[in-house]
Amino acid sequence: MSSTSTHTSTDTVLVTGGSGFLGGRVIAQALGEGYQVRTTVRSPSREAQVRRDLAAMGVDAGKRLTLVAADLTADEGWAEAVAGCRYVLHTASPFPGGEPDHEDELIVPAMEGTLRVLRAARDAGVERVVVTSSFAAVGYGRPATEQPFTEDDWTDPDSDVPAYIKSKVLAERAAWDFVEREGNGLQLTTVAPVGIFGPVVGSDHSSSISMITGLFSGAMPGAPRLYFAVVDVRDAADLHLKAMTDPRAAGERFIAAAGDAVSLHQIALAIRDRLGDAASAVPAVELPDEVIRRAAEANPALKGLLPNLGKVRRVSNDKARTVLGWSPRGSEDAVAATAKSLLELGLLPAADPAQYSG
Repeated sequence: MSSTSTHTSTDTVLVTGGSGFLGGRVIAQALGEGYQVRTTVRSPSREAQVRRDLAAMGVDAGKRLTLVAADLTADEGWAEAVAGCRYVLHTASPFPGGEPDHEDELIVPAMEGTLRVLRAARDAGVERVVVTSSFAAVGYGRPATEQPFTEDDWTDPDSDVPAYIKSKVLAERAAWDFVEREGNGLQLTTVAPVGIFGPVVGSDHSSSISMITGLFSGAMPGAPRLYFAVVDVRDAADLHLKAMTDPRAAGERFIAAAGDAVSLHQIALAIRDRLGDAASAVPAVELPDEVIRRAAEANPALKGLLPNLGKVRRVSNDKARTVLGWSPRGSEDAVAATAKSLLELGLLPAADPAQYSG
């Protein structure tokens, strides 16, 4: 059997969340591979932004891209969105501005939105849905070990984890349960990205990017001892397309990570090395945990860092590489591309030394 199924330019792919950082790159990748693409946006007024972002990526979507207004919290528009589509790439997801008053404010929309898309896809005869999950559904609520987390691991939703992390694991679990019970032959694949970095084309980008803007603020005397894995948004998009068509991806999970976890200090040094004088405000030293704890007493915004200080969640991308032939950029390349694009777009913040005084 061929490693990829046959598709033609008449195949239509639905990408949910087309105005998002990942969604836009997925659209660009799908158009580049010759598909007709439909995407959902919460409001038709977002169309201009979607096309503007694609143009900044070097993609002239033209008539091969159509947009449909549909919201994950309501049924309207979804039947129209999936009609005639062979594949659905569900990248849209609610993301909090902060911790909600009640966890259900995040969990319920995440689960119901995913199930809404899956039901519409099943009813329309879609062949496969690729759901964007998250490493949040893989490696939290359990002790970090010397062994890297893999696709066989699941976050424990009953552990003491934030509402966002719980929403990701419960939404992915609900997706697998739905396909098993009511899928009627619908194929499901999930992709679990780690922190998404890479080139920014506008002010709407992933929350991970705020780590880079924070380094450039000049307000941080050193990097906290934080560790996390990264992936370039272009590679995350490429993995979605590979997972969409490869027969071996049906019924599988794939972690999207450039490699193992790296420290924020390593990221800072890589940016300083790649950008030179333009990154002079980026700290070159790593701060002891006690300094961050003292700073958090004066600045509550830093308290969210405390549970993760010094905690390394190792991660493996072996499955995506070996099964799908995925070959992502390195972690340093991804973060350097982020910093360079922020610099070019004038999106780096002014320093605020008071934020990190302690």
